[in-house]
Amino acid sequence: MRNLARVANKDYKELNNSNNQYSQLTTHYDGKYKVGWYYMDAQPRSCFTSTLLDQINDYQQHVRFEMQTSEQQKYNYLVLASNVEGIFNLGGDLAVFFELIKQQHREGLLAYAIKCIKVLHQNMNHLDSGLTTISLVQGDALGGGFEAALSSNVLVAERGTKLGLPEVLFNLFPGMGAYSLLSRKLNGVKAEEIIMSGKLYSAEELFDMGVVDILAEKGEGELAVYRYIESANRKSNSHNAIRKVRDVCNRVPYQELLDITSIWVDSALKLTPKDLRMMERLVTRQNAKGND
Repeated sequence: MRNLARVANKDYKELNNSNNQYSQLTTHYDGKYKVGWYYMDAQPRSCFTSTLLDQINDYQQHVRFEMQTSEQQKYNYLVLASNVEGIFNLGGDLAVFFELIKQQHREGLLAYAIKCIKVLHQNMNHLDSGLTTISLVQGDALGGGFEAALSSNVLVAERGTKLGLPEVLFNLFPGMGAYSLLSRKLNGVKAEEIIMSGKLYSAEELFDMGVVDILAEKGEGELAVYRYIESANRKSNSHNAIRKVRDVCNRVPYQELLDITSIWVDSALKLTPKDLRMMERLVTRQNAKGND
């Protein structure tokens, strides 16, 4: 386990800064464990900017191409994480939402939403390949950030982190996969309760519910990921079979996500001036957190 700790310590992130082709995403390939790491670092806010979504999609397509063209499987795991201290992702770009809703720009909202569900759906289905997707949450995961974390095959979260869906605070709902994913992990009633509460849950609470798969100690998220990988590699046949069973039993069709996000767009366009004022206040908070 000593070698594992050396690989997973905080200095590991420094490896990610070399030869990076993206402006809001930092990537690293660990050849020993066949792991692709991609760390989000969106600007000017730590949310799903359009640029970040494009770069995640590009990276996913790169990994898919490598999987399809390499003689040996190059990736066994793909890990989504964040380079921002204390923040995994703050969700949808509320400043963009605010402007598009004010303009009643349905096409713009739908185009943004489709970018979101495309990368989430690819992650849910592990790029239609034999790899396993992992989310590593070491900071706040709100709204679409929580949905992104849920979309991985395995969700690892550090103690003390907060995850939640605050969209109900401005009279909307999380429309990029939350209900589909939570209802399959839990049930429809519990999924609706989490969504409608607008509450921020601790990683510990969500672990007890069965939403978080692995609860890591503070500062030991990468180590927990590698521990999981070593355990999974020892029983690779069983782990791969169970992942395929989950695909059969819990698959989320793309059309389901598209239908739900269309409802989200229509609902967003019905927000009142009072709702938009609340959204504007949350934009201010998102800006503040993103610049901490």
